[in-house]
Amino acid sequence: MAVKKSSPETLCPIARAEDIVGDRWTVLVLRELFMRNHRYDEIQAQTGGTPQMVAARLKSLESDGMVERRPYNERPLRYEYHLTAKGEAFYSVVLALRAWGETWCKSEAEELAVRYTHRTCGHLAGLGPLCEYCGELLRREELVSEPSPAYVQERQARREAFKEK
Repeated sequence: MAVKKSSPETLCPIARAEDIVGDRWTVLVLRELFMRNHRYDEIQAQTGGTPQMVAARLKSLESDGMVERRPYNERPLRYEYHLTAKGEAFYSVVLALRAWGETWCKSEAEELAVRYTHRTCGHLAGLGPLCEYCGELLRREELVSEPSPAYVQERQARREAFKEK
């Protein structure tokens, strides 16, 4: 199941980007890679995608140069998936989706799913793209994430449900 490229040939950078990352499953796979989950089983468990869907998205991201496979086991041969520089550059888009989702897609009573501390200044970073304390551009390598207890529980429940399958 390959991910189809649907845009006609165009100079539009939005249409070109959408060809690569324009579906829910691809963005969720990228979210997991940004959360430093590199193994196929964990990516599948946390996205909830079918094996075919996750495999197709990883293969497509690899062919588009956003992800690279690295062997971690020889017998049987198993791979981990890691972001390339091109994949890492998508982080600002993930931060923007997170900010929009936190602002517009949940009730005011819900806490942030993940709080980020900006290592550079030592304060909470806010929703970005700039640190709400020091004003610097947020970079993944400069952020310490602290998932809320509810989000930790949600992710653990997905992991356990996946193991039971």
